[in-house]
Amino acid sequence: MFISVIIPTYNRLPILQKCLLAMEHQRWHDPNLIAGYEIVVVDDGSTDGTVAWLSESRDRLPHVRLIEQDHGGPAAARNRGLRAAKGDTIVFIDSDLVVLEDFLQCHAQALAAAQTRSGGDAYFTYGRVVNTCNFDDPTAEPFKITDLSRAFFATGNVAIAKHWLDRAGAFDERFTLYGWEDLELGVRLKALGVRLIPCPEAVGYHWHPPFSLDEIPGLIRREMERGRMGIEFYRKHPTWNVRLMIQMTWLHVALWGLLSLGGRLNERTLRPLLQWLIDRGRPQLALEVARVFLNWYNVQAVYRARSGVEVAP
Repeated sequence: MFISVIIPTYNRLPILQKCLLAMEHQRWHDPNLIAGYEIVVVDDGSTDGTVAWLSESRDRLPHVRLIEQDHGGPAAARNRGLRAAKGDTIVFIDSDLVVLEDFLQCHAQALAAAQTRSGGDAYFTYGRVVNTCNFDDPTAEPFKITDLSRAFFATGNVAIAKHWLDRAGAFDERFTLYGWEDLELGVRLKALGVRLIPCPEAVGYHWHPPFSLDEIPGLIRREMERGRMGIEFYRKHPTWNVRLMIQMTWLHVALWGLLSLGGRLNERTLRPLLQWLIDRGRPQLALEVARVFLNWYNVQAVYRARSGVEVAP
């Protein structure tokens, strides 16, 4: 197989540098399995010097092909990458993911093994994503229970035969805000009979900066956007499963309403506790505590968007 790795990016230059240099150092245990690979980087209108760095680093990044577009969101960026891809197999990763040198080999082996067993290729592999705030050495992070995911076709780390994406119709570019464009495509792939194969050996280390109180307004805005896009998801696929995914059930209202005391535990009232945890070197725990009110904002945004009420950023 020939693999096209599609990476959309927007203003993530420091971690993108680590991401691409790791992708350039892939090694094959079975040279007959992979004919080669390319890395299709779609810059979504970055203003942080990403394009200039990529242009200056061509000798260090021989597999990289750069595509530029005005800022249009990850769905549009991935579709641009798909149209340009030369491979018969597509790997999607995010630009803040750092992988090990056998990353592509593990995806390829799992896909090939599934095809050998079944005689078909109606499968995609889903690699493991380990969250870390260790910028200097992201791959040193151990796997944690909070890294578990039950998502179907989350594009942070998947591999699939390109023709299935052609049949499913690629990403819906109406998802212009944060969230759901990949899982919505997953619903269409599942309807075609494409199955998920866990591939924990294909590990990607998802870097994010240590949580700080300055991030909270942006995180709240993202949850509101996710709520609005969740309703777009539900309008396309009005099923109970989608309602569960986007948190549009009485159970989610009751759960997050109870845990947040009806919104009384929020970014203002919890601020001293969050800062106390951060000061003691527990930023990840502080973020988990903050998810109490972040999920409450998300549930509210879902129901306001459903009723047609504009959600303020």
